[in-house]
Amino acid sequence: MHAALAGPLLAALLATARARPQPLDGGQCRPPGSQRDLNSFLWTIRRDPPAYLFGTIHVPYTRVWDFIPDNSKAAFQASARVYFELDLTDPYTISALASCQLLPHGENLQDVLPRELYWRLKRHLDYVKLMMPSWMTPAQRGKGLYADYLFNAIAGNWERKRPVWVMLMVNSLTETDVRSRGVPVLDLYLAQQAEKMKKSTGAVERVEEQCHPLNGLNFSQVLFALNQTLLQHESVRAGSLQAPYTTEDLIKHYNCGDLNAVIFNHDTSQLPNFINTTLPPHEQVTAQEIDSYFRQELIYKRNERMGKRVMALLQENEDKICFFAFGAEGDGICREEEEGGKVLV
Repeated sequence: MHAALAGPLLAALLATARARPQPLDGGQCRPPGSQRDLNSFLWTIRRDPPAYLFGTIHVPYTRVWDFIPDNSKAAFQASARVYFELDLTDPYTISALASCQLLPHGENLQDVLPRELYWRLKRHLDYVKLMMPSWMTPAQRGKGLYADYLFNAIAGNWERKRPVWVMLMVNSLTETDVRSRGVPVLDLYLAQQAEKMKKSTGAVERVEEQCHPLNGLNFSQVLFALNQTLLQHESVRAGSLQAPYTTEDLIKHYNCGDLNAVIFNHDTSQLPNFINTTLPPHEQVTAQEIDSYFRQELIYKRNERMGKRVMALLQENEDKICFFAFGAEGDGICREEEEGGKVLV
């Protein structure tokens, strides 16, 4: 899996049990007539000087940049210190993210997966590799991105990865997501711009804190999740199922300023909807267990931990304008800040 995906993809896990909205009509928000028509994902922490929390999403920045209001861009420009979930410009972060995805002791997927599940996975990846040249855009080819290179960049070394990371990788290998490769996603773009502007940057999470919850699922839960993922993609390929929530839907919600939809469906195109009424009772129990585990680890504990670190950073930098860029699902962090005595507007 592309290393830069790891931070924001955790937000995708928030939606595993939520009822999915009906797919949108595919149209985009109309270009705003004025700045007043734009909806901001910016929260201001009232202090002197101020600090800001900005909600990002993990899509190519070019798809949303024109819909981000000037006040958000001005807050970023004015900031002296910029903080992200992880520092995706740090080589150590990228290396650590890649390492945490690997099976231990040199094992391969073929050694740990049931035979039928392994071959279904391999067939699906063979299908993706076959289709990828037709999915790519002329602009991508013009930049020197070719199908074999892109497939290897996303799925390279897949046989050495833990099944849970392979599941997430499969969900990033769709036509829409492949066509978006080659342009920095919004959070990475902001990190690159901060570096160019010589701003002081930092991260509020450690790689281990993002990896361990995913690696903490037990083996039967991981097999269930991977099987459900493959069933969904196989059904889409067969034409019997429409992808229930896509990156295009997420972009429209973000550009239209629909905060609730972005929070509750953040990056959900990367995950299957594990909980549904068609599952037999014992599988519904497994789905509920996975959902409860992720909510505890990736919502409640994570929001509390990140909220405390934001507070500490604000106290350390009382005389600096700070800008925190987190996934837009981070409204829970805003609530942590409010409880800490900071007023957000």
